[in-house]
Amino acid sequence: MPTPSPTTPADLPDAPDVRLIAVDMDGTLLDPDHEVPPTLWPLLDELEARGIAFCPASGRQLATLARQLGAHAPRLCFIAENGGLVVREGEVLSTDVVDPAVVVQVVEAVRALAASGADVGAVVCGTRSAYVERHDAAFVDECDRYYALLARVDDLTAVGDDVLKVAVFDFGDAAATTEPALARFRDTQQVVVSGAHWVDLMNPTTHKGAALKTVQRALGVTREQTMAFGDYLNDRELLDAAAWSYAMANAHPEVRARARFAAPGNDENGVVRTIAAVLGIAVEGVAPLDAGTAVAAP
Repeated sequence: MPTPSPTTPADLPDAPDVRLIAVDMDGTLLDPDHEVPPTLWPLLDELEARGIAFCPASGRQLATLARQLGAHAPRLCFIAENGGLVVREGEVLSTDVVDPAVVVQVVEAVRALAASGADVGAVVCGTRSAYVERHDAAFVDECDRYYALLARVDDLTAVGDDVLKVAVFDFGDAAATTEPALARFRDTQQVVVSGAHWVDLMNPTTHKGAALKTVQRALGVTREQTMAFGDYLNDRELLDAAAWSYAMANAHPEVRARARFAAPGNDENGVVRTIAAVLGIAVEGVAPLDAGTAVAAP
């Protein structure tokens, strides 16, 4: 696939017919402090006025995403739990539930990894809440960032909830330690490194790309009318499902190779600036997008 190219207003056709924008959160929309850029709010107002749907697409929990998007949340589409849950304006469009027997096996594998000396813990992500059996402050603080609804339990194998995924937080290098430990589940499940410290295990049918196609069908929107932004490995299918696919300047090399275009990094408000430039939206406080800031992936 060709290397993504920098995008400037001069490179783009006038007012492309974009009807849906799907945006990853961490490393993409959120700034390095994991905060929503304040310039997003007037942009969302303008997108709504133009009839363009905005869809956060994240490994985060729905309740967390709704909290982050505030007053706009009831009118948005959401792809939560890496595609395990898809919602449009409060209505559930799809869920993809993991076999309870698999959940037990994964929890036991994470326990064994921890017993071997790895500093890891599992989060069982259900439709009603997320659950942890590791209760130390350092681990819970990491989980609180991503799970607004987080229950502490004694035994993750006894959770009475439909499970959308099992997430594992690794205080070390998740790709080097946790991913290999869960590799045996790849015969029947999807094991995805979703961040430097996170690995997610889900059904093989669960990913952001399939979820975005669900949103497209619900809205009557085509791939050619869809824009998407991502930065990490769990965003690859999301970008595949959108003709206007953007990798952030800070993206993983595989993600940059997958996207058609490059956007400035999340530390430069790249999502808001790129949307504003491509769609010709003036947003107060948004720096113009130019070739000096829209850096092409190597």
